[in-house]
Formats: sequence, structure tokens, C-alpha cells
Amino acid sequence: MSNLDETLAPEAIGLHSLKPAPGSRRPRKRVGRGEGSGTGKTSGRGQKGAGARTGSKSRPNFEGGQMPIHMRMRKLRGPHMKKSMPFEPFRTRTQAVNVGDLEARFEAGAVVDAASLAASGLATRKGVPIKVLANGELGKALNVNVHAVSAGARAAIERAGGTVTLIESTNPES
Repeated sequence: MSNLDETLAPEAIGLHSLKPAPGSRRPRKRVGRGEGSGTGKTSGRGQKGAGARTGSKSRPNFEGGQMPIHMRMRKLRGPHMKKSMPFEPFRTRTQAVNVGDLEARFEAGAVVDAASLAASGLATRKGVPIKVLANGELGKALNVNVHAVSAGARAAIERAGGTVTLIESTNPES
């Protein structure tokens, strides 16, 4: 190759030739460099006040001297205290249905699922998993299809001749 071919060849693209796109980088704002710069004298801080003083910072939780929200809220943490409800990430949210209520509202051999419980007025919250608890007596054979069942409720339903089928919950919180 002659020297003429080397000068006309395009430059190889690589890590040595990377540059930011034109207009994507702006120079640093140099404050306090004279009136003609636009940020002279007070350097963009205004006239007086706390924001014009040295060492002044606007903290993310500063509320202008009012008692901040993190100091107004109670300090109880963890899922072990009933008073600490907003801080309970591990609480499972289910709606309880007692075995005694199933005895009163359903006929023998009936299928008990989310739709039939909602129709009977027992589990009316949509999207919240249903759990059957063992409060009350059951003397009928029922086919129960719910999200969760306590051990005592399962024993009571099976003792009466019914069946228990657990269904998958669509709610990620349960």
C-alpha cells in the first residue's frame, strides 16, 4: 500500500476513539466568576435567607421547622406487635369463615367455594384468600374448595363426611 491509501482509509473505531455524542455533555457551571457570567455576586443563591448561607443544605426530610414525619410516627417495629400494623411485611391477609357458618348457610352435599361463599354473604372481599376456621360444629357433608383450612376445621369437615380441596391463591400477599 502506498502512503496515499493510508491517509484516505477511515480511522479504525475502537476504545481509543470513543467520544460522547455532540451536545450530550455540558461544561460545569462556574459560579462567582463576575457579573458578566450570569452567576456572579450571589452565585445563584439569591439574596438572603438560610439557602444563601454557608453550610445550608435542604435535607430530604426537612419540613421547614415543622416536626418531621419520621419523628411524628410511632417507633414500634416488627410483625410481633399489633400496634405496629403499618410495619408488618410478613402478615398474611385472609378472610376467615367459620365451620359453624357453613353449617348454617349450606345444605348437605353442597360445594363450598369462593363464589358460593360470596353469594351467601360470608366471604365478600374479592381477591382476598379464604381460610376456613374450626369455630362451631358441622354435621353435614360439604365439599369445601378454599385457599386455606386450619387443622381443626379440616378434621371437623372430614369427620362430617365432607372433603377439603385447597386451591392456589392468585393473591401474591398470601
